[in-house]
Amino acid sequence: MSREQIELSSFEKIRAFTGNVGSRQSEIDAGEWQLRVDLAATYRLVALYGWDDLVFTHISCRIPGPDKHFLINPYGLLFEEVTASSLVRIDVDGYKIDASPHAVNPAGFAIHSAIHRAHDNAHCVLHLHTDAGMAVAAQADGLLPVTQYGMVMGGDLAYHDFGGPGMHADEGTAIAAELGERHNMILRGHGTLSVGRSCADAFIRAYVLQRACAAQIAAMAGGAPLYRAHQGVAEQMAALSLPSFHGANGGLAWPALLRKLDRIDPGFRM
Repeated sequence: MSREQIELSSFEKIRAFTGNVGSRQSEIDAGEWQLRVDLAATYRLVALYGWDDLVFTHISCRIPGPDKHFLINPYGLLFEEVTASSLVRIDVDGYKIDASPHAVNPAGFAIHSAIHRAHDNAHCVLHLHTDAGMAVAAQADGLLPVTQYGMVMGGDLAYHDFGGPGMHADEGTAIAAELGERHNMILRGHGTLSVGRSCADAFIRAYVLQRACAAQIAAMAGGAPLYRAHQGVAEQMAALSLPSFHGANGGLAWPALLRKLDRIDPGFRM
């Protein structure tokens, strides 16, 4: 039986999962546990803001150390069900390396794996299929500098032409190369992607990119000509704002977002 077949055979186990499992905190190193809490929170926030796509798309996080191990969601759980304990530790090829009973999707990790391999600072990789993100990804001109968020994100944005479902190593390698030193990408005909040194940084970038895309689609739906700032203004906005996405914005907003989740359902910490 292949490794893929072994993984798929565990879907019966995951169908019975209720999300109410005991905490594994006592079994796990404190540093990894904090990453698990932050990543579980990121999944819950994506669900809270309505950016999830059933059980599809992924958010991955690198575990510090020489082994190049990562955390990812159990394939088959809704994002609102993900907990710190249910996250699965995988290797760089997307295969389980711990005794988790939950399935993972190695093919879905292909894009993430290539980015993690190529970019040392891409500790968290967040990939979305939102309506607004896909709509802008379907437009030939991509993200336009018609709002302040669009101006800021445009200064840290790469593009990748659609090359299939993103399940092949070559596709992931191309995406990683085209991302370069930037932290956000529009996958044409597909969706969006944001990376960061932490879950907080990646989430804040994804949030701003999502808002920029949603505002652009709403503005275009109004039918009136779109506003364009004076020459050089968009570049100034990006230059002034982008440094704050390296920790400062996340440092302000992340604790507040965790408090929000705790008020709604602190179960992500289990």
